[in-house]
Amino acid sequence: MSNKSNNQGRAFEFITLITLEKEISKIREASIEKNSSYEATKRAWESIDKDLQLDLEKAAEAAVESIFDLEPMILEDGTDKLELLIQQDSQGEKGDVRDILIVRRNVQWEIGLSMKHNHFAVKHSRLSKTIDFGKKWFSIPCSQQYWDEVNPLFDYLAKEKTKGTKWRELPDKENDVYVPLLNSFKDEVERSYESNQEVPKRMVEYLLGEYDFYKVVSVDARKITQIFTFNLRGTLNQATKTTQPETSIPVAKLPTRIIKIDFKPNKKNTIEMFMDEGWQFSFRIHNASSKVEPSLKFDVQIVGMPTTIITINCMWK
Repeated sequence: MSNKSNNQGRAFEFITLITLEKEISKIREASIEKNSSYEATKRAWESIDKDLQLDLEKAAEAAVESIFDLEPMILEDGTDKLELLIQQDSQGEKGDVRDILIVRRNVQWEIGLSMKHNHFAVKHSRLSKTIDFGKKWFSIPCSQQYWDEVNPLFDYLAKEKTKGTKWRELPDKENDVYVPLLNSFKDEVERSYESNQEVPKRMVEYLLGEYDFYKVVSVDARKITQIFTFNLRGTLNQATKTTQPETSIPVAKLPTRIIKIDFKPNKKNTIEMFMDEGWQFSFRIHNASSKVEPSLKFDVQIVGMPTTIITINCMWK
């Protein structure tokens, strides 16, 4: 993700947090934890132009209204203070993809929002000579066969890095690097799945994080905010003692089978993975900088989801 995109994403986090506090405070006590992450998003907000600020304000207002309908615990009358905070980016490395938390400590309740501005990417995981993706993604260390296949590729890239080579200067980066690396990745996933049927479930839990959450995406060109309900463990959409949610969110099932993993047709840099229960992902591998590095980054996209993951389109006013 470019610095500009990252900045705009942080700005969206900031204005959503501010909008939540403003609207919740009309009904009950709420406060923002002004930590270092809050300060970083505030700086991002102050750095963008007024037109984008106006768009993001509308995007946040549209989202907050729908989140209140989904989560009556937010507005439930109580003596406790509701807390709002932005999490550190490092939480994503620990398996928590939520950017904003809405917390009521007295009743041990919280929900999280993952904020996206004009993109739907899930993870930006890397492959390298030192990253054991099997252990990290689904708790099965990569086989020796995998390392024997990929280490020469990363050694080649390391040599090119010492020369200061740029990716576009490589003779054939797709056939020399992307295709063999993705083949090794694909084969390793299939080997791991053969040895442990938990792999599909664990992969989705890794890609989507350890906690249920709402993904909130501002789609500026369409003047809508989309909310995706990732209620995999049943912790979202809880009723209060007196109020049911206006919209009911079912619990989505995790996959139990990998049906197929293969290259996307006519693409040498993208693998597609098809699972049961409606899950489908694409893994596009790419270089994150212009100069050769001995590691590559995945852009992981959800291509298909279970019908139990609800998409709510919130029109801007």
